[in-house]
Formats: sequence, structure tokens, C-alpha cells
Amino acid sequence: MTWAEPSDADLIRGSLQEPEAFRKFFERHYDSVRRYAQRTLGIDAGEEIAAQTFLIAFERRGGFDLTYRSARPWLYGIAHNLVRHHLRTLGFISQTLVRIPIERGPADAIDLERLEAAYLAPALANALRALPDEFREPFLLVAIADLSYEEVSEVLGVPAGTIRSRIHRAKARLRELIGPLEATPDEDRGQPAGAGGDPPGEDIDDG
Repeated sequence: MTWAEPSDADLIRGSLQEPEAFRKFFERHYDSVRRYAQRTLGIDAGEEIAAQTFLIAFERRGGFDLTYRSARPWLYGIAHNLVRHHLRTLGFISQTLVRIPIERGPADAIDLERLEAAYLAPALANALRALPDEFREPFLLVAIADLSYEEVSEVLGVPAGTIRSRIHRAKARLRELIGPLEATPDEDRGQPAGAGGDPPGEDIDDG
């Protein structure tokens, strides 16, 4: 008999009774959160942000809506707001997109080699820095974190159609500098399987 893989909700529910069970949730998602944070902030800061993300997730797990099988939008909402807070506090926005990226992971769904090489081009870095946050942030969440449009919609609290439009506009600007990004967000990215969809992203209090 083959046992079904427990959902994120199952793991979080179990951790409410046995905190050690949260380790499985951590192991499932840590590498992808770390890659997102490190490619946005750099290796050292990104690792710290990834660790903080899971610390906050552990502390707030009691507030997670267990009717959602996937916790990715909730988790990346925490990571996203920590990244924004880090950039705003330390003034790193002018350097963020020219940091040397880390190694590629086998689970990455886009052409990271091409995207990472593009990050090293000063012209593209300048273009990305010039993009408004509302365009750059969804692009990075899809291109680096490999979230679907629906998941990014939950993280940012913006309709999926608006996310699609903002990414299209970001890609249009990038194409002017490096040509078509053939492997960046596909137009048919769908909502991952899971009962009830995905929960909204978690806000970080900057106060």
C-alpha cells in the first residue's frame, strides 16, 4: 500500500501537537525559500532571511488556515516581506540585482543560467532597479521562487490578472536589453492542486 504524501496543512497541523514535526515542513521548503532570498539579497543576507522566514512561520503556524493544503503563498508572503524590510532598512535596493547568484537547484523550473547571467549585466541590473516595485516583485517571485501567478496573487494581495499584466510589462522592458526571456513565467501557469486554493501571504510588521 502506498501512503499519500502529507500536505503542508497536514505537517503544520501535526506540529501544533508535536513541534518537532515542523522539521518536515522546513525540509520540504527551505531550499526553495533560500534560493529566492539569496538570489535577491546575496548569499549571506539571503540565508539569514530564509532562517528568519521559518522562525516566523513556526511561531505563527497556529494562525495558518488549515483548509489550504499548500502553505507556499503563506510562507513566501513571510519571506517576501522580510526581503522588502531588509532592502528598505539597509538601503540595498541599488545593489540587489547585481549580486552574484548561487548554484542552480535541480527543482528550478526556468532557465536560471540565462537569468543569472543577465543579473550580472549592468544594463539589465539598471533596468530592473528602474522598474517600480509593483513590476519587479511579481517578476522575481515567479522567475526565482517559481510561484504560479495565483500564488503570487495571494502573496501580494493583487488579482492574478494584474500579476500577469505586471510581469508582461516587466518582461517587455527586459527584452529590450537581453532579448526574449523564453523560459520566464509561462502564461498558462496554473494554481497548484489543493483543496480550497491557497491562503493570502503573511505580512511583516515593519514597526
